[in-house]
Amino acid sequence: MNHLDICNLSVHYDDTVALTSVEATLSSGQIVGVMGPNGSGKSSLIKCIAGILTPTAGEVLWNGVNTLQHGMSLSYIPQREDIDWDFPITVHDVVEMGVTSDLPFYKKPSAEMKQRIEAALNAVDMWSLRHNHIRALSGGQQQRMFLARALAREADLLLLDEPFNGLDARATDQMIEQLRTLAGNGVTIVLVHHELSNAKAILDSVLLLNGSLIATGHPRDVLTPDTLKSVYGQSFSSDS
Repeated sequence: MNHLDICNLSVHYDDTVALTSVEATLSSGQIVGVMGPNGSGKSSLIKCIAGILTPTAGEVLWNGVNTLQHGMSLSYIPQREDIDWDFPITVHDVVEMGVTSDLPFYKKPSAEMKQRIEAALNAVDMWSLRHNHIRALSGGQQQRMFLARALAREADLLLLDEPFNGLDARATDQMIEQLRTLAGNGVTIVLVHHELSNAKAILDSVLLLNGSLIATGHPRDVLTPDTLKSVYGQSFSSDS
């Protein structure tokens, strides 16, 4: 079984402290939610796991090896507002990049890679839209495109920054179902999540942050009224 270890992780931006001494171990086959108020360090943590951001201290290990040195297969889906949707690229191009990113520029995808791309697009019902420009997609279709890229890449670790933001109820349900399928196949899924009302239904485990790790464990044990009040500064139920 694969495992991800976050070891004494701290992140500073000049004089601003985003995260301090975060320690956690995540197992494969789970959907793990990174939760907390605005500015609590959620995106900083997930970017450190993805290798996009270098921590000020500490490290992230995949099966005991630093993720930056491991050459592991991971797929990172940023917040939708961080993506240039006007960039001239099609759905097929995005998914293809997931499997060809490690190839020399002069090499074309193999027949096996092309089969993986087609299978991944079919798995999320996006094959018919493969030639569409990414800006022509709905929010749910955009997220399914990135899931197809992760499927084609055969990623062991999938990282998503607020994947349900802007999605309607149907698209959210579709996304949850596809993430559940991936987790059932042993993929470790870590996502930034802010919606308390559905956290217990979606997540297997929670990392609750507020500049440091406040609590970790099953949502029913972490998202208690007392803990939420201490973190968010107001009294409410996570079931509301």
